[in-house]
Amino acid sequence: MASHVQRAFLSFPFRRCLHTRRRHRPSLPLTSRANPFIPQLPHSRLSRASSQAINGASYPPRSILIVNKLRTEPVIGAIDELLDHVAKTYPGVKVFSEDRPDIPFGTQVWRPGPHAEKIDLVVTLGGDGTILHAASLFSLGAVPPVLSFSMGTLGFLLPFHIDDFVKGLEAVFQGKATILNRMRLSCMFYDKDRKKIGLGDDEWQVMNEIALHRGSSPHLNTIDIYVDGQHLTEAVSDGVIVSTPTGSTAYSLSAGGPIVHPSLSAVVLVPICPRSLSFRPLVFPSSSSLTLCIGDRSRAAAGVSMDGRVSHVLNPGESVTIQASPYPVPCINRSSISDYGDEQPGEEGVGPGKEDDWVRDINNLLQYNATFRSKALLRYSGKH
Repeated sequence: MASHVQRAFLSFPFRRCLHTRRRHRPSLPLTSRANPFIPQLPHSRLSRASSQAINGASYPPRSILIVNKLRTEPVIGAIDELLDHVAKTYPGVKVFSEDRPDIPFGTQVWRPGPHAEKIDLVVTLGGDGTILHAASLFSLGAVPPVLSFSMGTLGFLLPFHIDDFVKGLEAVFQGKATILNRMRLSCMFYDKDRKKIGLGDDEWQVMNEIALHRGSSPHLNTIDIYVDGQHLTEAVSDGVIVSTPTGSTAYSLSAGGPIVHPSLSAVVLVPICPRSLSFRPLVFPSSSSLTLCIGDRSRAAAGVSMDGRVSHVLNPGESVTIQASPYPVPCINRSSISDYGDEQPGEEGVGPGKEDDWVRDINNLLQYNATFRSKALLRYSGKH
């Protein structure tokens, strides 16, 4: 046990540090503080009660919205097969498509907005970008459950291959689908006088991240960062990324951010090439409100990119306030179509219906912690 002298010696520098480092920090008006956040269960099973609790959708689904990437020949063929299957197996279900020149035959036109037709299920065919686009169509409220099919590309948001569309739809209509609520971020922009930029309901919802960057300017950005109205730091860097757990494996990861499990409710702050080497990524609780304000001394305006879409340019004095959205994206898991009864006694891994898509993805897509030796074993294991 430490003596009195040792305890005083150990505690004295810490108290002196607290005393000498105290200085005035600018604060924001109360309008930038966090609003009440409506928590959402990260995992649930899709049923009549859960679908209504999440977004008011009907169960079983009575309307489907198809969102697809550019209509190449494989996409056209897959959509035709899917529409034919829905018409034969689930008669009476309305199928909608976005208002675009190449809408599939047999679908009705759907336009987003406050008076849009009610959608109970979103089916995407494409890559991760297609899912981000589908989520952006529901920026004014809740997102219906999303059933995502890959068209040959790999991605963290693509649990199903298009060949499994029959099983995927069957799991949804029979109430066996499990969903993961992937949180979104809500973003509001303000001018120098802290007045909202845009209309009152002009609130951006992002699923991956919002990034402030210097764009084509040769100068670094100077960005004041506030957390719940308190000044955190002045960032002098190429920019700043604020990410969701889902976005932690996207742009944030490339900038050196942490990998966060998508079932967590958290906000990730990552600098882009900061001037200070001690500026490290931070993870905040989802109840936090982050404000990024372009400093008056900044020699460059900041471009704003939201899920890869250029939205705004912020000049010195302007800001954006970011907080967790009450409307997550309910994504249907791959474990929904696992065949029960196939597990073998003593077999490693989790049983069907309990598979964690995320664990599989960070190993298969990121090759997480794979050394040169383990990669070689994986490559040649089938030849010996």
